[in-house]
Amino acid sequence: MNFYILTYHLVDSYLEERGKYREEHLGMAKKGQEAGEIVMAGALDNPADKAVFIFKSESEETAKNFAENDPYYKNGLIKEYSVRKWNVVIGN
Repeated sequence: MNFYILTYHLVDSYLEERGKYREEHLGMAKKGQEAGEIVMAGALDNPADKAVFIFKSESEETAKNFAENDPYYKNGLIKEYSVRKWNVVIGN
């Protein structure tokens, strides 16, 4: 298993717009966590311009599939996203 960091770059109106899609988004994230794929996730603060997810999976496709199916992305709240492999040296 490898670790991957999914980073969302959020639109300026993210905080105002997310309410419509939040329940579905959080439901997807909780399912990913229950499946052991999402280790942790959350939005950055001051400013709320990015969100970060840590995935544990065989390939980066797990994180990419999550992003592509996220209602935040589908409805334009995510300007762009990136997925990078994270070579963890300390921790599990």
